[in-house]
Amino acid sequence: MTPPPAAELRSSCPVAASLDVLGDRWTLVVLRDLLLDGRTHFADFAADESIATNTLAERLQRLRDTGIIARVRDAEDGRRWVYLPRRPAIDLIPILVDLMIWGSAHTAVEVPPELADASAHRDALVAQFTERAETRLVD
Repeated sequence: MTPPPAAELRSSCPVAASLDVLGDRWTLVVLRDLLLDGRTHFADFAADESIATNTLAERLQRLRDTGIIARVRDAEDGRRWVYLPRRPAIDLIPILVDLMIWGSAHTAVEVPPELADASAHRDALVAQFTERAETRLVD
């Protein structure tokens, strides 16, 4: 992983430094799509959220620059690129699951039936998403 230079971080606090990398409006949504939904192509990311293409391109580039994801040629269509997780992305799966559980409990979103009791199955969800994402892991 290529972490941001210390000069680009607003403080030496690990929480603040993590937010410097992940804390904008769209980055965690892009990672959700990659890690939990298995999306890999540019056009598929955040399609449900109507993210602007220039914003999406910038977020994907930042995630690549920090070593969280990789961009490789699509094995099925060499003219296209796919975005795949690196180990730092896989390490974010428990955090994404916890955010999903927190959002289900503390916001006004409609909870899908399969997530109605997500907190009781947190570890199983983390294991399921991790196993699926690791099949696409790039070293």
